[in-house]
Amino acid sequence: MVEDNCAARLVALFGSQAEVARAFQVDRAVVHHWVKTGYVPARWAGEVERLTGGRISALEVIQEASAKNPVRVKSRPLHAPFGLYPESPAMTQYAPAKRIQSFHPPQRTLMGPGPTEIHPRVLTTMSQPAIGYLDPVFVEMMEELKSLLRYVFQTKNALTFPLSGPGSVGMEFCFVNLVRPGDKVVVGANGVFGARMVENVVRCGGVPVVVEERWGDPVDPQRIEDALKKNRDAKLVAFVHAETSTGCLSDAKTLAQVAHRHGAMVIVDAVTSLGGIPVRVDDWEIDAIYSASQKCLSCTPGLAPVSFSERAVEHVKKRKDRVHSWFMDMNLLLGYWGAGQRTYHHTAPTNALFALHEALLLVREEGLENCWARHQRHYSALKAGLEAMGLKYLVREAHQLPQMNAVFCPEGVDEAQVRARLLAEFGLEIGAGLGPLRGKIWRIGLMGYSCRADNVMLCLSALGSVLDDMGYPVHVGDAEAAAHAAYAQMHARDAQRKKRAA
Repeated sequence: MVEDNCAARLVALFGSQAEVARAFQVDRAVVHHWVKTGYVPARWAGEVERLTGGRISALEVIQEASAKNPVRVKSRPLHAPFGLYPESPAMTQYAPAKRIQSFHPPQRTLMGPGPTEIHPRVLTTMSQPAIGYLDPVFVEMMEELKSLLRYVFQTKNALTFPLSGPGSVGMEFCFVNLVRPGDKVVVGANGVFGARMVENVVRCGGVPVVVEERWGDPVDPQRIEDALKKNRDAKLVAFVHAETSTGCLSDAKTLAQVAHRHGAMVIVDAVTSLGGIPVRVDDWEIDAIYSASQKCLSCTPGLAPVSFSERAVEHVKKRKDRVHSWFMDMNLLLGYWGAGQRTYHHTAPTNALFALHEALLLVREEGLENCWARHQRHYSALKAGLEAMGLKYLVREAHQLPQMNAVFCPEGVDEAQVRARLLAEFGLEIGAGLGPLRGKIWRIGLMGYSCRADNVMLCLSALGSVLDDMGYPVHVGDAEAAAHAAYAQMHARDAQRKKRAA
């Protein structure tokens, strides 16, 4: 009798256990275990649905896994010594009013400003047993993690590691360590996150010199130079490389050169750029840079990779005053993340760090330049489709980010209603505008594991369908055709290049 479960159905669909393993990028032993136990673990539900084209749904996988491997909590019977007793009324009064079940999030296609979808290998790694944050095996993994981060940052900086906290913690870490009370800091502000840099300068007791740009325009190197000429005592220049709120790219290399000509150090926000477009810390001579785990690295939110040059580290070590944060004091964190004997600083999020290790390993296996090229390729197809639909970009083409597409909502269309319908009807999430752009634009992300051809086509098809239903004059199918044509042109160019190279 042939087994009728998700694992067996996968083998039937792909032809063999080896082909299933190849499709899911796992060892064949993993697939053999699925077949032997008769179910696929729930964490693979989304990937099963994607790779089978919906022939096996995510819900089927989750329900079967829950039935085959339910969570059991053993307890003593009431008559046994030290058994469990009925809860007292005094305790019950604080209990939730409704019965709460285990939480199972719905399967979403994440194409907003972050977080992104997470590769099943990363989810699997994150679910491994916890170990101590000073365990020798964990310490060894930390060293590998630092070397992988140096690769994606393209740096040899010794102080390159992930902070425990989101990208905002990475931002504060850079400012609280490098900005002393009274220091002048020139900040290029062209969106939400440039404005947050200004706020950080103020909270550190520094004096911000704000070079404000129109939202959607890059930070102008000439205006930064003019500000430095007027403020020759400025210690730092800070700017956002890839502004998430607008989808705008600034020229980090040129801005860093301008700062260094005037003796200032540089703080760079690479939250949305790292892993999606070139970031070259050593070549651009960046002093301090921070990013986040949940964007183009496609890891779980809650970690902030940072990298400091030797010059920046020496600047912090020579401070006469204390860094105004115990948790983010570089001098203390060096004791835990340094290369020597580890000393306890805080309880590190071990399993999240397992996940980041695997996410960075995926980037290394793909190759960083291939990763950048993938983001560019799918952006080109998405852009062709959106423009065929009649949608206009906020940012000029030369400064558009491939991983964050900000497009204007057509006049007369309720942008919030469109997003709500995309989520309800297609399970597709895109982002809204922030600040002065609220209600005016959509932010469509193509980051990390979410940056795939199937997501591009789903987004174009779903958005076109919803806009057509709402009376916007769009020809359903035109956008998909334009995207397919863009892919075909790119394939043809690649074939010609390979032919010439041969």
